[in-house]
Amino acid sequence: MPDYDQMMKRQQVLADFGEFTLRSEDLDEVLTEACRLVGEALGTGRAKVLEIQENGQSLFVRAGVGWDPEVVGHLRLPMHEQSSETFAINQGKPVVTRDISQEERFEIPEFMKKAGVVALVNVPVRMPGGEAYGLLQVDATEPRDFGDEDITFLRTYATILRPVIDRLQKVGTLRSTEERFRLVVENARDYAILTTDPQDRITDWYPGAEAVFGWTVEEAIGQPAAILFTPEDRAAGEDAKETEAAYREGSAPNVRWHVRNDGSRVFIEGMTNALRAADGSLRGFLKIGQDVTERRKIDEALRDSEARFRALASLVPVLLWRSDATGMHISSNQPWLDYTGQSLEQSQSGGWLDAIHPDDGAITREAFRTGHAEGRPVDVQHRIRGRDGSYRWFLVRQTPITDSQGQLVEWFGAAMDIDDLRSSQARQEVLVKELQHRSRNLLSVVTALVNRTIARGSPVESFTTRLKALSRAQALLSQSGNDTVDVGALVSAELAAYADSTTTRITISGPKVQLSSEQVQNFALALHELTTNAVKYGALKSDAGQLSVTWKRLQSVDGENRVALSWIETGVDVQPDKVTRRGYGRELIERALTYALQARTEYELAAGGVRCRIEMPLA
Repeated sequence: MPDYDQMMKRQQVLADFGEFTLRSEDLDEVLTEACRLVGEALGTGRAKVLEIQENGQSLFVRAGVGWDPEVVGHLRLPMHEQSSETFAINQGKPVVTRDISQEERFEIPEFMKKAGVVALVNVPVRMPGGEAYGLLQVDATEPRDFGDEDITFLRTYATILRPVIDRLQKVGTLRSTEERFRLVVENARDYAILTTDPQDRITDWYPGAEAVFGWTVEEAIGQPAAILFTPEDRAAGEDAKETEAAYREGSAPNVRWHVRNDGSRVFIEGMTNALRAADGSLRGFLKIGQDVTERRKIDEALRDSEARFRALASLVPVLLWRSDATGMHISSNQPWLDYTGQSLEQSQSGGWLDAIHPDDGAITREAFRTGHAEGRPVDVQHRIRGRDGSYRWFLVRQTPITDSQGQLVEWFGAAMDIDDLRSSQARQEVLVKELQHRSRNLLSVVTALVNRTIARGSPVESFTTRLKALSRAQALLSQSGNDTVDVGALVSAELAAYADSTTTRITISGPKVQLSSEQVQNFALALHELTTNAVKYGALKSDAGQLSVTWKRLQSVDGENRVALSWIETGVDVQPDKVTRRGYGRELIERALTYALQARTEYELAAGGVRCRIEMPLA
């Protein structure tokens, strides 16, 4: 058995790791800290996390400490039957090698031998749904027996890793999806939209692109985006210049003739934007372009015809304008005039800025000033006042128009209403914060269970069953869809885990009463302790026992809504030495519920069995 200092050190490691996960949303950073702490706790100074990749064909060294830089984040190990890593994952249990020179069961990777590894232990890491994620591996440079206490600590550590990895993967997926959704929706107005990978190969081909260029999704995916460029532009390297400019500057204008699938040509006016991950690495490119072939022909023939422009621009369901090279003399489309209530004269010579929200005026003026000075596209978001006095958010873009000699002759701008989209994004941010809040609460409860289990010297099975009780409560929360769980569902789920649901010895009754997510975890643990006590010592131990679980709604004199649950066992032969026994379950009910849920509790262990009453306020 480990000494007291070692136990406290490991307990501190678990607490430190729990606190660290609340401060970081970077999965690699969290896994690296996990390796550092576990290596420190076991005194090896060397540990790593291996992640299953390539559809289960390889293990990727995702994070680690004590290893050379070319290992962590680079090395992949093939998964085969002869490796201890694969065996631990497939069997779902730890594997220990005391001395690799004596190991005859498994093949040891060559890089580990060269690094001086002598002993190792593998502990599988599974996701909340049971799917294998990979494993946590601790390595030692001298022969070592990893004892039961070491295995228990590592399995506990792996259990805590599960919801952390799951949460961070979901947060990453949510943010990636949100960003992709935003980019597409904000710009989709009869535009050709496609995305490419860092090598500029087409990865997403949207309906607008198929309508404009003629290639189907099956024909376009995987092709280089250069197939859209004219032969002369490809020969001049314009496709590569465009992506290089977007990589360097963040975006690059894509205003040129392109080629359709049938060989005909289409003039596209758009932008190529670099897509970057949170760490700044390039994810690919977003290309948005409008087929302006006909408009270009009309502009070339009727450049001075303002009436023709207004007739054409009024057909587009966005706010549009056109100005001279200085950006001062503006011609707006009818939707702009209808929305703002300005006359064409009022919008001239900077008068359109009067419709911009005062708080957005400075950034808008600077964006347009810089764009006009450098002859580059303008891209800004600001609020525009409607004729009714209310403001809505718009995505505003303005691009330069040049003549055949490349000289700037005018500007063309568009403002797309994104007010509803911004509201949706705000709601998504609230959901992310709620997810973080739930994770913090769950980690706090798990940390408390760890502390109590270690402090009382309880077996690992006790800790495991309590974790399963928490898992059942979390599953009910996930299924509810409204952050509440019915008391009856909690009672039924806990009893069903230990007793036959068809037995007549158990009576369950009560009205529909919803508990909040903050109440569910502690209440579920109390039910778990009552149930396991009944199975071991009480009404569910033998056929002679009877159990009644009932609850009802109450209202205090000050109008507070409350719920009162009664747990009554009968027919139990209670031994005298059990009457005064105070276990963890009783302490949880009499102290923890009182503190965490402001509950009033009564717990009596007398002739006939346990009688417990829990009364607490409803959220």
